[in-house]
Amino acid sequence: MIDYDVVIIGGSPTGRYAAAKAAQQQARVALVEPQKPTISSPCWRSVQSTALFSVGQVVRQIERSPQFGIQTLSDYPNLDQILSLNWQQTQQWVEAVVSNLEEQHSPALLAALGVDVVFGQGEFVSQPHLAFVVNQRTLRSRTYLLATGSQAKIPEIEGLLFTGFLTPETIHKLHQVPEHLAVIGGDPSGTALAQMFGRLGSKVTMIVKNNHILAKEDAEAAALVQAKLESVGIRILTQTEVIQTQQIQGKKWIQAGNKALEVDEIIVAAGQQPQLDSFNLDAVGVAFNRQYLRLNDKLQTTHSRIYACGNLSGGYSDPHLANYEATIAIKNALYFPVFKVNYQGIPWATFSEPQLASVGLTETQAQRRYGDQIRVYREYFKHLPKAIIEDEMVGFFKLIGHQNGQILGASIVGVQASEMINIIALAIRQGLKINAIAELPQIWPTFSQMSQQTAMAWLQQQRRCNTLLIDWIENLFHWRRSWLS
Repeated sequence: MIDYDVVIIGGSPTGRYAAAKAAQQQARVALVEPQKPTISSPCWRSVQSTALFSVGQVVRQIERSPQFGIQTLSDYPNLDQILSLNWQQTQQWVEAVVSNLEEQHSPALLAALGVDVVFGQGEFVSQPHLAFVVNQRTLRSRTYLLATGSQAKIPEIEGLLFTGFLTPETIHKLHQVPEHLAVIGGDPSGTALAQMFGRLGSKVTMIVKNNHILAKEDAEAAALVQAKLESVGIRILTQTEVIQTQQIQGKKWIQAGNKALEVDEIIVAAGQQPQLDSFNLDAVGVAFNRQYLRLNDKLQTTHSRIYACGNLSGGYSDPHLANYEATIAIKNALYFPVFKVNYQGIPWATFSEPQLASVGLTETQAQRRYGDQIRVYREYFKHLPKAIIEDEMVGFFKLIGHQNGQILGASIVGVQASEMINIIALAIRQGLKINAIAELPQIWPTFSQMSQQTAMAWLQQQRRCNTLLIDWIENLFHWRRSWLS
C-alpha cells in the first residue's frame, strides 16, 4: 500500500518549502532530512554570508555620514579610531537572523501542517516496489521529489585540503576578522564576501580564472562592480590560476600564477554542486549528465515518478529559482505531469555594492541571436532624482530590446538593483513591450523610476532612428502652422 502522495528528500530550505506547498494542497507528505536542524546545519549555512553583508553596509553608511553633515567625534579624524567590531557579537546576530528564517518552515510548523518529518540518511530501493528507506523504515509514495542541499565545489589545487580553507557556508567558523584574506573564485557569493571583509578592514585579494569577476553576467556591468571593488582597496587578479597552496609557520601561502601571496585565511567561492552520492539513484534508473541529474521540462528524472529541483540539473542554485522549480514539480507530482518550467524572465542579483541584477539576454547573447535587430540603451543613475538625493549616483540601467519593442533583457548596476529588476522580469514573462514600462506612472522620487526613464529613453532612441516618422511629423506640424496662419 502507498502511504504518501509525495516523499520529499530534503536537506535544504527548498525541501521544506516544497513540503509546505504540498501539505497546503491536502496531500499526504513525508519530508526526509539528513540531520536534525542546528544553526550550523548545511540547510541554513548559505544564509549566513548574505546576512553578514548587511554588516559591511552599516560600516559604509557610517563612513558616509560626514557628507550628510553628521559629525563624528572631532578628536578622532579617522573613523578607524572610533569604530571597532566585536566579531563574536556579529556572529551572534547572524545566528539570530538565520534562526528566525529557519522558524518560518521549521519541522514543528511542518508537522502542524501534517507533514511527516523524518531525520536520517536514506536511499531508494526498487524491489519489491519503488520506495525510499530511511532508519530501516520504508516510505512508499506515488511520487518523490529530490530537493537536497548543495555543497561547495572545491577546485583541485595542490595542497588546498592540507592548508585549510573556508567557503561561504563555513564563514561561521572564523574566530576573528582576518587581516589578510584571499578569495579564490569570482562568483556572486565570493564577490559579496570579498567586499564585506574589505569593509571590515581585511586586506583582500580575489583570484579569478576569467578576465573579470562575475563571468556569467553582462561584461560591462561586471566591469563596473569590479572597478568599485578595486577602488576600495580590493586587489583582483584576473586570468590567474591558483597553482598550489601550503602552510608555513602558521601562515597560508598561495601560488597564483607567478605571484606568491601570504594570507591568514582562504575562502573558496567556486560555485556549488549537488549532494546525491548516497541515494542509490542508479539502482532505480535515474540517469546523470556527468554529476548532475538529467531532467525534462516537467522536472522529471529519467524515472517518471521521481522529480528534482534546485541545482541538481547543473543550473543556478539561487533560492528563488529553486522554490519556483519546487512549485512546478509539486504540481506535477501531485496531479498530472503537464506543467512545464519557464526560465524566461528569471531575475538574478549579486549583493555587492553597487548591486548587480540582470534578467533575460545579455547584450552579447542578444546580438548573437538577433543581430542588428536589437537596440540597447543605457540610463545612468546620476540622472535619477532619487539617486541624487541619496548620493547613490554610481551605476546604470541597460535595457536590451528588439526593434519591434519586445524586451529581451536588462542589466542594472546600482543601489537597489535587485528590487528594480523585478518589474522587467515580470514584463518579459507576461510578454509586455517596452512602451508598457514607459507608460507606467512611477512614484517620484524613487529608484524604481529608473525603469520608466530607461524605457522612455529607449523609445525616444527608436523614434530618432525612424526617419520616415520624423519627416511625417515635421511635415504635419509645418502644415498645421501654415493652415492656422
